[in-house]
Amino acid sequence: MPQQAIQQQLKTMLELQDSMNTKVNAEWRNQNFAWYRAIWIECGELLDHYGWKWWKKQTADVEQVQLELIDIWHFGLSILLQSGQSLDSITATVERELVIATDETDFRQDLERFAADVLTRKSFSVAEFGRLLAGMNMDFDMLFKGYVGKNVLNFFRQDHGYQDGSYVKIWNGKEDNEHLVEASMLLDASSESFKTELYDALSERYQAVTA
Repeated sequence: MPQQAIQQQLKTMLELQDSMNTKVNAEWRNQNFAWYRAIWIECGELLDHYGWKWWKKQTADVEQVQLELIDIWHFGLSILLQSGQSLDSITATVERELVIATDETDFRQDLERFAADVLTRKSFSVAEFGRLLAGMNMDFDMLFKGYVGKNVLNFFRQDHGYQDGSYVKIWNGKEDNEHLVEASMLLDASSESFKTELYDALSERYQAVTA
């Protein structure tokens, strides 16, 4: 992918994250939210999807692990945005540090290394996150498409009562995350109208269970 395209997509994700955070709390930059805490909790949920129990047979749910990585990316971007640096400066830093490669054969080792860094520094390491992406065979294009999709779902949740507790997360026996994946697969993620089309698809599915 051309360097300019990567820079633009990074900037797009940062702008979307800022918009989402602002929708939840207009003064979010001044609230000192513990984004790092949200990240390590997500790491625990991710590990459950991957599997770690030696006393029972477990198969990694790769799709769910990838979704958890997308969630972690949301919180990581929030930490970077809260640093006070300019959008261009953050974009340049992420582009430089996001190397999607790892020399570790056990994904769990990379995950624990990442979580330990998060807890120690109460921050977000783009470089360590790149190792996790590599461990789950996710490239930058998958990260971008997955992020935009989840961002749309987060907006959808907020628009339908997520904060006051009226939002229904299970639709016809499936979590909204699963509906997101299904709806995304039916659309062209590279289309400029992808966000709008995906939001409309989620609305149609949601109305079917709440009407």
